[in-house]
Amino acid sequence: MMRPTYRIVLLPGDGIGPEVVEEARLTLETVAARFGFDLRFETHLMGGCAIEAYGTSLPESTLAACRQADAVLLGAVGGPRWDHPQAPDRPERGLLALRKGLNLFANLRPVRLFPELIGASTLKESVLQGVDLLVVRELTGGIYFGPRQEAGPDGDEAYDTMVYTRSEIERVVRVAAQAARQRRRKLTSVDKANVLASSRLWRRVTGEVMAREFPDVELEHVLVDAMAMHLIRRPASFDVIVAENLFGDILTDEAAMLAGSMGMLPSASLGEGTLGLYEPIHGSAPDIAGKGIANPLATILSAAMLLRHSLGQEEAAQAIETAVAQALAAGYRTPDLAGVTGPDDRVEVVGTQAMGAVVRQFLAA
Repeated sequence: MMRPTYRIVLLPGDGIGPEVVEEARLTLETVAARFGFDLRFETHLMGGCAIEAYGTSLPESTLAACRQADAVLLGAVGGPRWDHPQAPDRPERGLLALRKGLNLFANLRPVRLFPELIGASTLKESVLQGVDLLVVRELTGGIYFGPRQEAGPDGDEAYDTMVYTRSEIERVVRVAAQAARQRRRKLTSVDKANVLASSRLWRRVTGEVMAREFPDVELEHVLVDAMAMHLIRRPASFDVIVAENLFGDILTDEAAMLAGSMGMLPSASLGEGTLGLYEPIHGSAPDIAGKGIANPLATILSAAMLLRHSLGQEEAAQAIETAVAQALAAGYRTPDLAGVTGPDDRVEVVGTQAMGAVVRQFLAA
């Protein structure tokens, strides 16, 4: 019987991106050898590095390679050198174009609190107990893609427009509801229906889809400002949360603090097929780039999501997640988690490469 072979496109990106992607790549190679499949990697430019090399944040060759892949693993994009508001292209524009170009409309961001890291959060332990939630963010609609004007004739006016259609709402709600059906069967839909017309459509369509297709999943509607409060006050009460693009972007960064560090949270961007884009939710962190101290665990956990959602390698995905948990339980920490103690208050602070190596040691054991 032939071993399956998968094509993975790596987009290391900017800042710490290349460092964390390399640790994820090595981890994928280790798990592939253990579970009997092969991976073929290609590396392409996207983000600020692509602007420098090609004059565009998303070269056509990169997008074409991603379309032909089984999965795409991204590090991070952006940095101060490309942040000028009047720049004709910016790294973040390439990321939006990549999601749109691959028709990846649902971003899955799991927030799992490892027991060993409960002290990393600024919230009380009693609030954090039992936190295990999934945020599903709509990716290709809303205010990021609606009609806009950078500035008016006198330079003192600009606008962005939040636009949603029924079909855009239906498909992301289905993804979220299907995920909830596999978890605790509770879906929280976030909107601003008391003010925004687009949110009133969101709420109406969500209710219709749930009543018609997912009567076995409990649905609640929560206004986005209230949700921002509830995520801090009672995060363990939520199972799956679905939100439009802007709201989901903001709420998932807030939810990152439940886990104690943005360096711990992976994500998967999915569409209708199996092709997905996998990336940590943190940024490029240019201030620590090249120092070898970035936390690679979010990217390694993103690689686990890649195995699960795009390659169908569930056992391999679980093996990576278990190895990460074992590394943390043994007291290994990157500098962003240095103050969080391990067993018997033992902590060993290690760099990017060393943390990746520890995970692979547990993975191969």
